[in-house]
Amino acid sequence: MNPRGYLMALSIVLAIASSNLVSANVSVVVADMKSTADNFLNALTDEERATATFKFGDDQRIDWHFIPKDRKGLALNQISGEKKTLAYALLSSGLSARGFIQSTTIMTLEKILQDMEGPGRRFPRDPELYHVSIFGTPSSEGTWGWSFEGHHLSANFTIVEGSFISATPHFMGTNPALVKEGPRKGVQVLGLEENMARELVKSLKPNQRKKAIIGDKAPSEIFTAAEKSVSPLENKGIASTDLNWSQVEALLEIIETYLFHVRPELAEIELEKIEEAGIKNIKFAWMGSTRVADPHYYRIQGPTFLMEYDNIQNGANHVHAVWRDFNNDFGRDLLKRHYQNNPH
Repeated sequence: MNPRGYLMALSIVLAIASSNLVSANVSVVVADMKSTADNFLNALTDEERATATFKFGDDQRIDWHFIPKDRKGLALNQISGEKKTLAYALLSSGLSARGFIQSTTIMTLEKILQDMEGPGRRFPRDPELYHVSIFGTPSSEGTWGWSFEGHHLSANFTIVEGSFISATPHFMGTNPALVKEGPRKGVQVLGLEENMARELVKSLKPNQRKKAIIGDKAPSEIFTAAEKSVSPLENKGIASTDLNWSQVEALLEIIETYLFHVRPELAEIELEKIEEAGIKNIKFAWMGSTRVADPHYYRIQGPTFLMEYDNIQNGANHVHAVWRDFNNDFGRDLLKRHYQNNPH
C-alpha cells in the first residue's frame, strides 16, 4: 500500500474507532441514568411516583424556568432522606463532579437568601424546593427524559433511542454571586465563568474592544430568558478570527467550562459538534463595565450554540448563566430524525 493509501486507511480506522468510543461512552451514561432513575422511582410510594412521572410528550417536559414558581414534579422537601439521596444520585448521573458540586452549592444558597430577606415570601427560600420529573419510561434503548429544577438551577436531559443525549437547556444561577459575609464568606459558585470572561475582555487591544464590547450598559436580563426554543441573537461581537492565539485558547476554555458542567462523555460530544461547526464562526460579545462588582453581560455564540451570562441584579451580585443549543434543546433535532425514521 502506498503512503497516501495507508494514511487514508488509517484515518478511516481512527474515525470508526472514535465513533465506536463515543457510542460506548453514551451507552455508559444512559445506563447510569436509567439505573439511578429506576432506583429513585422504585423507592417512592405510588402517590409520590405519580407526582414525579409524566408521559414523554407532556408539555411539562419543555416548560422550564429558573425563577421561584409553582412547579410540577416531586420536590425534595416532600420525600424522606433515603429518597432524597436517590434523587441526588439521578442528578449526578448527568453532571460532572464540578457541575454536581456547583448545583448542590447553588441549592444551599437559598438558606443564605432566606437569612438575608427574612420570611413572608410567596415562594420560600428552601434548599429542598427542587423538583425531579421523569418523562416516559427509563430505558437503555428507548426515548425518555428527566429534569431537576428549582430556583437558579435547571438540568434537562433527553435520551433518544438509548444512543443520543441532549443536555440543554442547561441553566445555573447564583444569588449571592459572591457570599460577602458570614461563615461561608468567599463562596463564588460561578466564579470561573465570570472571571475567565473578564480576563478575556480585558486582554483585548483597543481595536478588538471596539468589536467585542457591543454596549456600555448591561441588559436587564439574559436575552433568551427561559424561552422554550431559541434562535441566534444578533451577529455582534468579536469573531475568534480577530483574536490572537492565546485569546482563542481563553475563549475555548470558557466554552469548555460551560460544557463540562455535564458529564465529560457528553461534554466531549458537544465540543466536537462546536468544532465541526467551525471555531472560526464563534463570536464573543460583552456589555456593561469590565470592572469587578459592576453590572455586566457577555455571550458566546456559534452556529449551533449560545452561552449567556449576566451579573446585574442586587448590586451586580446575582448571576444568571445559560447554555442553549439552537437545534437540539430538549433533543428536538434528535427527536425529529427519530420520528422520521420511526413513524409514530
